[in-house]
Amino acid sequence: MNDWSEIPDAEPARQQGAGGWTPSSWCEKLARHQVVYPDRAAVDRAAAKLRSLPPLVTSGEIERLRSQIADAQRGGRFMLQGGDCAERLSDCRPDVIANKLKILLQMSLVLVHGLHLPVIRVGRFAGQYAKPRSSPTETRLIDGRQVELPSYFGDLVNSIQFTPEARRPNPHLMVRGYQHAAMTLNFIRSLLDGGFADLHHPEYWNLSFFRNASLDPDRRIEYERMTSSLADALKFMEALGERAVEELTRVEFFTSHEGLNLIYESAQTRRVPRRDGYYDLTTHLPWIGKRTRDPNGAHVEFFRGIRNLVGVKIGHDAPPQEVLDLIDLLNPGNEPGKIVLITRHGADRVARTLPPLVRAVRDAGRCVLWVCDPMHGNGIVTADGTKTRSFDDILAELNTTIDVHAAQDTHLGGVHFELTGEDVTECIGGSGGPTDEVALHANYASPCDPRLNYQQSLEMAFLLARRLRGIGSPSGRAAHVRSD
Repeated sequence: MNDWSEIPDAEPARQQGAGGWTPSSWCEKLARHQVVYPDRAAVDRAAAKLRSLPPLVTSGEIERLRSQIADAQRGGRFMLQGGDCAERLSDCRPDVIANKLKILLQMSLVLVHGLHLPVIRVGRFAGQYAKPRSSPTETRLIDGRQVELPSYFGDLVNSIQFTPEARRPNPHLMVRGYQHAAMTLNFIRSLLDGGFADLHHPEYWNLSFFRNASLDPDRRIEYERMTSSLADALKFMEALGERAVEELTRVEFFTSHEGLNLIYESAQTRRVPRRDGYYDLTTHLPWIGKRTRDPNGAHVEFFRGIRNLVGVKIGHDAPPQEVLDLIDLLNPGNEPGKIVLITRHGADRVARTLPPLVRAVRDAGRCVLWVCDPMHGNGIVTADGTKTRSFDDILAELNTTIDVHAAQDTHLGGVHFELTGEDVTECIGGSGGPTDEVALHANYASPCDPRLNYQQSLEMAFLLARRLRGIGSPSGRAAHVRSD
């Protein structure tokens, strides 16, 4: 069956799934972090428009990703997930999209070479337009007086400019978000079909951080050795012939975003012919955020009913029993390839708070893919109020998380980064990042959270490949000792 011929069933919201679930049953729950639109008629028009449009992804692609995640849960693959903290509609440009895709693909090649495992490539884009905020309003001093307006919740909801008109939630932005996601996906698929000319030639990559004076000489030599070895391996594959080159350059790529705006998600949720259940066809891998993982909340109610695999962000304060209850709600049949637990504990807490959680899930026999998000637990605010993150803290949480899993006889199956292919200065440290608070302002472009830039992302891939080398397989994990 050609997935692009999938036609949704009419009026899917009236057809009930298991436990009385429908794509709109979440409306009966108290919806924290759900947008309040002043014009309900406009919301209904936007939702009707979204329901009438073709799906952004297909059920076949979702099922293929589920199969690969199930393989990763058994230790046969590794997942790399990354992209912007919050996409901007204005960034739907070929150079921005190509740069983000290229850094993820280059990182994946480094990891493939280091782990000797296939890497599942998942982008935080083509839909990461909504952003949770700790407060529904923001107050600024304007012309000597305090002005309070709605917070910026991402381009799917309102605009970043601090004016009453821009911050007013606009339901038509959901339709614009869909349109920009479709254009982004179309361009990504075109790039992958054609291949990047320099993707498989590391000698053409931007590796200028190798020459940074702060980089340890031994580590520089190791990076250069890894790059040379990777280049030789890719040249060997190219030498195998035209078919091998075509298979090498045509990689699979999946999309993900936080399923925060349930109006947007449910409007594109439907049954498809010849498959059981409902699919959220806005993305391959939606995730539930730390703020919205309430087992009794609207977001869990919605995501428990779809066939997609579902990611869940888990912070340091999550009780193990609550996490087990959450897994059972989202995956009552304990199906492989269904649940991705994305831990975000912080470098200073993870050694204490992660082991009880890993033990509880392991001892209960729950089937999950463990993924580390070392970004969100390591936020720093400078003296002038600038949000940043430390490269060293990010790396420290990754290393400690790997140690925790090795000690518990489980394994880290993936990583989740906020990153960009641009030369931004938002995170401190690494061989290719700003070194002090002043340098942060040279090119700080993120509207929300700080991201790793191109060189920091690539160096992180080298360090992760080095750290995980030899523990990608069960036998390697059993023999693992800390190498740092």
